Amino acid sequence: MIRHALHDGWHLKAIAGPVPDHIAGRTVPAQVPGSAHVDLLTAGLIENPYLDRVEEELVWAHRTDWRYATTVRAEAPAADERVDLVFDGLDTVATIAWAGHELGSTANMFRGYRFDVRELLDGGPAELVVTFRSALAYAEEAEQRLGPRPHVYPHPFNAVRKMACSFGWDWGPDLQTAGIWKPVRLERWRTARLAQVRPLVTVDEQGLGRVEVHADIERSGLGAPAELTLTATVAGRTVDIAVPADATTATATVEVPDVALWWPVGYGEQPLYDLAVTLTAGDEALDSYERRVGFRTITLDTTPDEQGTPFTFVVNGKRIFAKGANWIPDDHFLTRITRERLERRVDQAVDAHMNMLRIWGGGIYETEDFYDVCDERGVLVWQDFPLACSTYAEEPELWDEFEAEARENVARLTPHASLAVWNGGNENLWGYMDWGWQEELKGRTWGLGYYNDLFPRVLAELDPTRAYSAGSPTSPGHAPTELHPNDQDHGTRHEWEVWNRLDYTTYRDHTPRFCSEFGFQGPPTWATLTDWITDQPLTATSPGFLLHQKAEDGNGKLERGVAPHLPATESFEDWHWATSLNQARAVAFGIEHFRSHWPRTAGSLVWQLNDCWPVTSWAAVDGDERVKPLWYGLRNAYAPRLLTVQPRGERTVLVAVNDTDEQWGGELALTRVSFDGEVREAATIPLGVAARSTAEIDLADALLKPADARREVLVASAEEIRSFHLFEEDRDLAYDPTALSAAVTTAPGGYRVEVRAGSFARDVTLLADRVAPDAVVDDALVTLLAGESHTFTVRTNADIDPAELTGPLVLRSVNSLHTAVQG
Repeated sequence: MIRHALHDGWHLKAIAGPVPDHIAGRTVPAQVPGSAHVDLLTAGLIENPYLDRVEEELVWAHRTDWRYATTVRAEAPAADERVDLVFDGLDTVATIAWAGHELGSTANMFRGYRFDVRELLDGGPAELVVTFRSALAYAEEAEQRLGPRPHVYPHPFNAVRKMACSFGWDWGPDLQTAGIWKPVRLERWRTARLAQVRPLVTVDEQGLGRVEVHADIERSGLGAPAELTLTATVAGRTVDIAVPADATTATATVEVPDVALWWPVGYGEQPLYDLAVTLTAGDEALDSYERRVGFRTITLDTTPDEQGTPFTFVVNGKRIFAKGANWIPDDHFLTRITRERLERRVDQAVDAHMNMLRIWGGGIYETEDFYDVCDERGVLVWQDFPLACSTYAEEPELWDEFEAEARENVARLTPHASLAVWNGGNENLWGYMDWGWQEELKGRTWGLGYYNDLFPRVLAELDPTRAYSAGSPTSPGHAPTELHPNDQDHGTRHEWEVWNRLDYTTYRDHTPRFCSEFGFQGPPTWATLTDWITDQPLTATSPGFLLHQKAEDGNGKLERGVAPHLPATESFEDWHWATSLNQARAVAFGIEHFRSHWPRTAGSLVWQLNDCWPVTSWAAVDGDERVKPLWYGLRNAYAPRLLTVQPRGERTVLVAVNDTDEQWGGELALTRVSFDGEVREAATIPLGVAARSTAEIDLADALLKPADARREVLVASAEEIRSFHLFEEDRDLAYDPTALSAAVTTAPGGYRVEVRAGSFARDVTLLADRVAPDAVVDDALVTLLAGESHTFTVRTNADIDPAELTGPLVLRSVNSLHTAVQG
């Protein structure tokens, strides 16, 4: 097999649609893999789509057709040689022509395509042309053919197999991409090739690892069929399988004794083994395949119990609490996402103590790079099939596309140890029940056949080692009309009453078996915000800011969310800090509630880890890769050991959560102390929490009944783990706004900032990006008692005035939102 990449010499031209005059007729160099928007940006023909209100200026591209073209010089094939033109991904509605001969058309971003071009190669130059139609125009026509199906947002994204959020979402831009988004190449081969390889990896209780390598073989059809050999090698063990001349499939099973188990991060190591597969005819090597595999078992326990239906991941026989977040494409322009960027993002998840990421169904089947990174770091991956917030026609036109993409991607992802579960789609079962879709559908198909038939059938055939869930949320084993898919006692739940309608304290009103979506908005970091929005003055209602706030009544919900908890703000800087802080508070509040109910609640996946552009959103990491205060809140709330005060009926208890393999022992110190440092009540009790479990500790009335609720705090501590319980909301507490003093010293790679509290100071944070855009701070949301100090480390390449790091807009806390000590 000889593979020759065709990534050079491409040019792009707009060929139809409402194209601006300065672009019409222009031909510009094109990057492949790439997309039209990025090429136009590189050519200087458009402004950056993420800047200010440029998105509005690019609406013309929604209905534009594009022509990609290059010249290929390829030798004429030998008599026994096949030559295929291979596209790993085309976005989305494309027609391919070689030397004027139309090879075929595509309408699915999630599939690869292969065309036999041997008869067209004569050794001379040939023009390769890929013409892209407007995906929006195609979707509108498909909707007319298939009949309208309900969906969220204006465009009929559910009628075409393209990334749904390409058409805009409540956190993403409406910039409908087009282009050759994955590699393209010529493949020259003889006799036979490996059309598909599916390594199914298992391990038994005795530690015997088994890799079943299932190979689909395509034969060239040139000459007499040959006997072949399929060879698989893992951990120094090799198995050869003879493939008869009339066979197109083969399975080689390699057994590896005493394998080292792959574990999720926080549970053990992540050993990976090289797998090599070759296909030969006699002494001639025909094709090869290489991946890394990890030996582990992952099951999903949904066996009904006395409380309902659990949703608990079990890895290597050990039940785990899934601590994680939802994942969206890390850049709206997918071809700009590098492996290094993915490493940084997944490392941020791991550094926040996460062990799972859910690939949301409005995005893509994630890439090999993404899965490799998760394999290496021990992050479990929940992969949605790409269906989201919509109904989907089941007529053959779409059914055939769904089946083809499912077969390709299920097979592609089988080697990855991190892949834990496939999920039928996002909120479609819930939408069918609650969003008025049944009336609109009038009996038409809506996708249930995919969730209950096609997807589980494809998995049973191609990858029976993986768990499957029909949707998120879902009540396993029940039709949506029999048991509500968002029932807290069964399966997965999405909690969106908080954010949309209710205060975040109402997270405690539900105790789900697994919360796979919940979250709260906040703005991006200051440096990201001001890099991309240049409104003067910049406010929460300035035009550029509002274009980067996609949620319905987003600012209203932000302000209603802050009002019960934090003081009212007057400046935009204070508003930015208050809404950022409230986002962190709200989400951490939910996580602590969910974790305190382990093992009934077995997972908490925050919406969302990342952003695809600079926007006010639910993300913990903004579109320029900067962590928001929420990220520090996640790191605290997902810590391996946690102390949290929670209600239990009429009681108020302290819950100690121990998500480690060691018993948590020692002493628990409980102190009710005034803001100025006077101890009002204290107790010390022994602490004993078994591994991977929780313990509820009753609190004495004397600890819970302050003499002055506005000036006292209950502190629980066990070694370095602390928890603070206040008796009123922050807006009503008597904080000293001048409680903090600070000193700055230079340090290798940056600065150290020692902050000292003269009075109780809550959620002390350095917004260092306001001073230096590259500044990263090691900690945030640090709470200090009177007399305590904390040293922050700021990493930056900038040479800055140290005093700036202690300015009033940089050194922040809850106290700084109060204008005076309250009487």
